[in-house]
Amino acid sequence: MLRHEFHLPSGRDGQPLIYFCGNSLGLQPRAAADRLQQELDSWRERGVEGWWGGPEGGWLGYHRRLQEGLARIVGTRPEEVVAANALTVNLHLLMVSFFRPAGKRRKIIMERGAFPSDQHAVQAQLRYHGLDPASDLIEVGPRPGETTIATEDIIDAIERAGDELALVLWTGVQYYTGQFFDLQRIADAGRRVGATIGFDLAHAAGNVPLALHDWECDFAVWCNYKYLNGGPGAPGGLFVHERYAERPDLPRFAGWWGHRESDRFLMKPAFHPAAGAAGWQVSTAPVLGLAPLLASLPLFDRAGGMSAVRARSLELTGRLYADLQEMKGMQLLTGGDPAQRGAQVSVYVPGHRPDLEKQLSELGLICDYRQDNLAGSEGGVLRLAPAPLYNTLEEVARIPDLLEQALHPIR
Repeated sequence: MLRHEFHLPSGRDGQPLIYFCGNSLGLQPRAAADRLQQELDSWRERGVEGWWGGPEGGWLGYHRRLQEGLARIVGTRPEEVVAANALTVNLHLLMVSFFRPAGKRRKIIMERGAFPSDQHAVQAQLRYHGLDPASDLIEVGPRPGETTIATEDIIDAIERAGDELALVLWTGVQYYTGQFFDLQRIADAGRRVGATIGFDLAHAAGNVPLALHDWECDFAVWCNYKYLNGGPGAPGGLFVHERYAERPDLPRFAGWWGHRESDRFLMKPAFHPAAGAAGWQVSTAPVLGLAPLLASLPLFDRAGGMSAVRARSLELTGRLYADLQEMKGMQLLTGGDPAQRGAQVSVYVPGHRPDLEKQLSELGLICDYRQDNLAGSEGGVLRLAPAPLYNTLEEVARIPDLLEQALHPIR
C-alpha cells in the first residue's frame, strides 16, 4: 500500500528481501530519520530548553502528539491512550490497578501458550498477592487435535469460573498461531460474571481493527515496534477506559511523569495523577524513542485507516494460506477462517531445522522459525507475516518456491 515509504532490507545482490517479519519488528519508515533528527537538532541547539521550546512546542507534552493517531488504530478516544513505558512494564502497572483479588474472586484466566512475558507477569502478580498459579490461574487451550482455540471454550471457561474470576487477560492475536480472537465476545462474557477485562494487543495493534472503547474493556497494553513500526525497543502503549479517567483513588505504582502537568514541577511529595491514560506514565517521556512513531502513525491514515489495512491483509494472507495448503508435508497451524487470523500464517514443518531461518534468509526471505511447542513433536514452525503497509502479492507468490528450495535443496 505504502511500500515506497519504508526502507526495505536488501540482500547481497542489492535487491530487496522479502520481509515477512513485521510481527517481530516492523520496517523503518523513511520519515523516521527526519523525525529523530528534528529532536536531535533541538537537543543540540536548546539543551534542556528543548522541553518547552522548539518545533511543535517542545517535548513537555510529547505523548499528546501520538494520542490521536494511536486512538484511531486501537479504537479509543485520545485521552484513553498513551505511549509510555514498555509492554510488560505496562502490564504490571495496570494489573496493580485492575487485578484486585478479594475473597473468592481471585482467579485470572488467559490462553494456554501465551507469550512468555505474559505468563511471567501473571504468575508474578498472583504470587505478589499471596496466590498460587497452580490453583488461581485458569488457562484455556485448543481442543485435542486442534491448533486454535474455540471462542465457545473461552466463553465457557469464563462462565464456569463465575464469581471466582477477578481478571480476564486475553491476547488480541496469538503470537504463535496468528489466531485473531473475538475480543468483543470475550469482553462481554467477562463483564457478565463481574470480572475485570484486560487485553494484550502486542500482535494486534496496527494489525487488525480494534474498538477498545466500545468493547468496554478496562485496560489494554501493546508494543509499538511490531506492526506500528516504532523501531527496536520502542516504548509501549496502554489504554485505560474513560470511566477511570478521574479516579485518583485507584491503586497504582506512581511515577512523576504520571503526575498532572499543572503542578508536576512544584516537586511536592503528594501524587495527583493526570487524567486518563496519561496518569499511568511513570518516568520521563523517552523523546528519542517516541519520535519514529510520529513518522509511522500518519501512514495508517494515508492508507485509509485500519479498515483498509485489514482488507489488504486479508488479501495477502488469503493468497498465502491457499498457496501453503497446496504444499505437501506441512501443516497449517493458523485457522482457515479469514476472520480469525491476523497478518500471519503459521506453518508446521516436520523435522527440527534450526538452520531453516538462515537458509531462507540467504534465499531472500526473512521470517521467523521456532521449534514446535504445541505438539511436542520433532519439528518447527515458520511464522510468515506479510505486513499490509509494505508487502505485496508478488512477494507472497514467491513463498512456495522459496520454501521448496530450502526444504528440498537440489543435491
